[in-house]
Amino acid sequence: MDFLPLDIQKYVEAHSDQESEILNALNRDTHRKVLKPRMLSGHLQGRTLAMISHMIQPKCILEIGTYTGYSAICMAEGLAEGGKLITIDVNEELEGLTRSYFEKAGISQEVDYRIGNALELVPEVTETLDLVFIDADKKNYINYYNLVIDKVRPGGFIIADNVLWSGKVVAQLKKTDKETQAILDFNRLVQEEERVENVLLPIRDGLMTIRKK
Repeated sequence: MDFLPLDIQKYVEAHSDQESEILNALNRDTHRKVLKPRMLSGHLQGRTLAMISHMIQPKCILEIGTYTGYSAICMAEGLAEGGKLITIDVNEELEGLTRSYFEKAGISQEVDYRIGNALELVPEVTETLDLVFIDADKKNYINYYNLVIDKVRPGGFIIADNVLWSGKVVAQLKKTDKETQAILDFNRLVQEEERVENVLLPIRDGLMTIRKK
């Protein structure tokens, strides 16, 4: 999922802030204990999310797709005083590991961790959102976008992960699978959306960064 040459990737990471000890431990534990550890945001993307959060200083963040909590911990770094992060995941089996790292990171009081179907839980969010991170099932990216866009304040941001989909978005495939098509449809929707400004950042597997006008 990394599109930079390996030597450039290593140079970029060497000249970016390093993971905290907590994030490094979570990275290791995810790779040791959890299936599909590549779903973890990881060092460079994590620092990018943290930097964006610091820039925005959000009062309320919504994350769709918690996994083991790495990206949530990164984004929580930039929360305004008294702010909170709502994070939703369907996999209850990861709850123990994830909550333990929220505790270790000292953000348990700021995090509202909800287990369930995001299509059902997002409509229950009544807060005005400053930052949304979408990193869940790809076939529902457009649905998630439509659910959150009216909840995001003008000037707020939506970031969607995996929008390069391991390069499949530009691969000359005889037949496009459903997940790739969903990403292509999402990227096209955002590009044609008049209510937002957007830039696709080729970081890791692609971050579609969207600012609501």
